[in-house]
Amino acid sequence: MSNLTSQNCNLNIWYYLSDEVWDKVTNIYESMPGWIGYKNGIPYWFGQEDDDIIILASVEPSGLSFYAQMSNGDWNSWIERFKLEATKVLGFDVGEPEDGFI
Repeated sequence: MSNLTSQNCNLNIWYYLSDEVWDKVTNIYESMPGWIGYKNGIPYWFGQEDDDIIILASVEPSGLSFYAQMSNGDWNSWIERFKLEATKVLGFDVGEPEDGFI
């Protein structure tokens, strides 16, 4: 039995932020473990659609949205690292809007 599960997360990195902020987000993407690049404008880590382990991101009205398929432990470690890096680089607390991050 596989311990891979679907993971989702929305962060308070909004689509309407400046190009300067989005340039910084791109740098964060590239610094994260598993970075493999863009396919059709979508950033990917570890694999792509047909792979077992995958993370991808998209910009939505609800914020920066991540989808992943991986173990809970690996996902929690990866997304927490992303939040910490983004908080340092962007200069505001990055987290999930449903947890009070605006």
